[in-house]
Amino acid sequence: MQSSFLNRVLTSKAGTAALILRVPVGLILMAHGAQKLFGWFGGNGLAGTAGWMSSMGMEPGYLMAILAGGAEFFGGLALVLGLLTRPAALIAAFTMLVAIFSVHIGSGLFIANGGYEYALTLMVALLSLMVQGGGAISMDKVLSKNLERA
Repeated sequence: MQSSFLNRVLTSKAGTAALILRVPVGLILMAHGAQKLFGWFGGNGLAGTAGWMSSMGMEPGYLMAILAGGAEFFGGLALVLGLLTRPAALIAAFTMLVAIFSVHIGSGLFIANGGYEYALTLMVALLSLMVQGGGAISMDKVLSKNLERA
């Protein structure tokens, strides 16, 4: 039963197109998560992100910063590797949904005005990866082959 569920999570009929989508989306998410968690790439780091989230009413700010930054950084890393692609994409897509409604929705669609178009685009790409899985070139593929042999 457990291996059957895990095999459904890992198995993907998608080809190399999943790789083309997974890697850049994963790298972008990793960079955004690194800004939140570590202050890399001009980010505010954990303390700054926690303060910003608290100022928007997302309490406790420190926990929210860890959850958002962790979902982006570690979810992005998982996507780059194609490891547990479906759960990683689902968690990251949910994070984008929260970003849309907690930060961007009041500014309209366009990113030039602080809108939600970019977060929406990432969310749609992530949902696509959740549906199709990691594809032919992924750690998921390697793991699912090993499960079939076991």
